[in-house]
Amino acid sequence: MTSIGTGYDLANSIFSPDGRNFQVEYAVKAVENGGTSIGIRCKEGVVLAVEKVVASKLLKPGANKRIATVDRHIGVVYSGMVPDGRHFVDRARDEARSWRDTFKTPIPTADLASRMGGYMQAYTLYQSVRPFGITAIVGGFDSELEAPVDGEVGRGPSVGAGGKNPDKKHGGPFLYMIEPSGLYWGYYGAATGKGRQAAKAELEKLDLKGGADMSLLEAVKEAARIIHVAHDDSNDKEFELEMSWISGADGPTKGRHVEVPKEIREEAERLAKELLQDSSDEDNDKSSDKMEE
Repeated sequence: MTSIGTGYDLANSIFSPDGRNFQVEYAVKAVENGGTSIGIRCKEGVVLAVEKVVASKLLKPGANKRIATVDRHIGVVYSGMVPDGRHFVDRARDEARSWRDTFKTPIPTADLASRMGGYMQAYTLYQSVRPFGITAIVGGFDSELEAPVDGEVGRGPSVGAGGKNPDKKHGGPFLYMIEPSGLYWGYYGAATGKGRQAAKAELEKLDLKGGADMSLLEAVKEAARIIHVAHDDSNDKEFELEMSWISGADGPTKGRHVEVPKEIREEAERLAKELLQDSSDEDNDKSSDKMEE
């Protein structure tokens, strides 16, 4: 890279002459060394999934979680440096708690993404710190129900808390991805980590933006398939698939962020492996036909 020996990559607070912050770019490279993480937003909720590479056979299966609950209705998954991710989750929980203390209601997913984006951006400004070596995917389901305010006394306006319009739909699923620079966007499907290119290509095929009427259960199956495709593409070591989901109040999770039940996850993995095997067999048949010609 052209920065080597120029001194522009020695501190966070220095821009190169062409306007680049090399420390942030190096942090992005750290993310690309991590396992693949994805998020899928559908009509019924959000699914988060991560490829957790097994670095040692001595590791306890199911331990060392990479998906965390920030508030009852919000979850986070991240790729990159695990200690950085754990600190990110701790800070996100502090932000959610602070919001509850101040406003007596759960924090909206968009506001948590905004606060955490600002927090990560602050770590790109000073020489005494370094950028976070993670990209985080934040998924949540803001309740569509009228939520009573903690410690409420008396009655609010007839249209509801905060002047809600009863004729409009409120709440719903949200998905954000926050990068090491502090940049964040809202997504229908997001992918990061080592297999992000393959995962992104598979997410685009689902036509999530076009209004594909995908159920939460279908999204779980697609998430498992995409993680297996991305892993197969990068040809890495053994891995564990970790998945969680969030639905509305009338869905399977009752508005809470929880792990996908073991039997549903295992069935999704079985289907994903079968599809990969079928695809591999087709490719072998095509190549053998060409050789015969």
